Order: sequence, then structure tokens, then C-alpha cells
Amino acid sequence: MAGQKLGVVVIHGVWSQAGSKPADPVQPTYSRGMAQRVMRKLGKRAEDIIWKEVSWADILQPRQREYLELIRDKTGSEPARAFVLSALSDVASYRKVSDGSTAIYEQIHSRVEQTMRALAAQIGPNGPVLILAHSLGAHIMSNYIYDVQNFMRLTGDHRFDCALENMQTVAGFMTFGCNIPVFLFAHRRNSIVPINYPGSALADHQQISPWWQNFYDKQDVLAYPMGPAAPCYSKMVVDRQLRDVPMHLGKPVAKHWDPTTHGDYWDDPEMIAPVVHYINKFFNAKPTPSA
Repeated sequence: MAGQKLGVVVIHGVWSQAGSKPADPVQPTYSRGMAQRVMRKLGKRAEDIIWKEVSWADILQPRQREYLELIRDKTGSEPARAFVLSALSDVASYRKVSDGSTAIYEQIHSRVEQTMRALAAQIGPNGPVLILAHSLGAHIMSNYIYDVQNFMRLTGDHRFDCALENMQTVAGFMTFGCNIPVFLFAHRRNSIVPINYPGSALADHQQISPWWQNFYDKQDVLAYPMGPAAPCYSKMVVDRQLRDVPMHLGKPVAKHWDPTTHGDYWDDPEMIAPVVHYINKFFNAKPTPSA
């Protein structure tokens, strides 16, 4: 494993601090706190981590802010209203539409594509990747992986030129504050098809189980366990591909839920610790000696 780099791709969800596209795509912005804490705990091993962010909030936030300003004198501008508007409009806008001028789905996926291409240039076409996806970002990454895999199913060809960009070197998928189940009610439970394991091009010892870990605070009404969402996810739990992990964000439980706490996963010790543990587990794994 000497010299092996691990790409860590993070993607935000609703109520993100990523209000504009970073001028410097190298330096973390909304995930800076998490990156600093993880790197500090990794020690010297942090030198082998390439941390990349997918930022997409700037695609929608200018429209949201413009509307909030227009209604300020009619409704007030309390944080809860801004959060609900952001959350609902992010979800409503992130869908496939026929009008290319409003194809938010494709614009956001283009950001993911750009990030994966830049990462491949840094760690190599077969470099391993750990994905950290918050909130709606989990749904975005799941859809992105599904679309890339579906392209192969439909055409028999890979969509991109390397395994990393074809989402075949994803060693781990860690979702937190995930709301994927919310998007599944339009489908019959038995018809839902999950993403396939996105690490098929990795060496055997790099295929860490479970490859999908889903963290959620029981008090966070925007975060849900994946296992009960559909039979296919329940089977993934049984097969030890998926693990739902309940957690507590560390703040005292308030009488009324504060929607802004949905973003607290980024800096919470209960989220930092498993990220560090997974990275160490990945680097500590050794190839099985040949007979």
C-alpha cells in the first residue's frame, strides 16, 4: 500500500454553506472543519489523502435568495423559512426535465463528473475513492452512480475512459443525514433497484465490508435509515453491504427540532470517528498472500 493515494470525495446537501462555487477547487470550503479534524487524527497518513469537494449550491441559491428578498416584507426572513425554501426547492429542482435551460439534474451531475475527472488526474485512473455524502448529496451520488452503471447496462460500453470515472473504484460510500427514502414513494417497493457495488475494479483486499454506511440522528427529521426503505435495501443489510448507523449529534435535544442542526454532521465527533476508522481500515488492509 506504500504510495497509494485515497481520494475522498465529499458532496453537500440542503442547508449547505457552499453558497458560491469555490474560486479555488483545491481548498475545502463547506467541509473544511471535517477535513481538518480527519487529517489531524490520521497523522502522517493524511499525506496519502486527496480531499475533493463537489459544490452545486450556487446553481440554485441565487434564485432562492432573490425570491426570499422579494417576500421579505410579506413573510419575514427567519432562518427556518430560508431553510425550508432551500430544502424544498433543492429537492423539487433536482429532477430530470425536458427543458435543457432548467436541467438542474444534469448541471449538478456535471459538477460530480468534473470532480471525478480531476481526482483521476491526481491519483490515477484506478485510484480508490471514499465518498462522503450529506443529505440530498446522498441522493445525488446514488443517482450519479446508477446512471453511470445504467449506461453500461444499456450500451455495453463504459461511459468514461477510466475505472475511477466509471465509478468502479469506490471503496466506501458513507452517507449522513441521508433522505434517499423520501424519493422512493413514487415507486412500488418491489420495483426499486439500488446501485450495484461501485468498487468492482478494486483489488480484493481494498473491498471493505460493508461498503455503504448510512449515519442518521434519530432527532433529525430529514435523515432516514436505508434498510427499511425497500426490499432491495433490506437485502443489502442482510448481505452486509449496507449498515444503518443511528447516532446523536451531540447537542441537547430541544423541545422543538431546529432545522439548521441538519448540517451539524460535518463537525460532530460521532461522524468524524467512523470516517477516520474507515480510512485506517482501508490502508491497513493487506493483500492475501498467494499460495
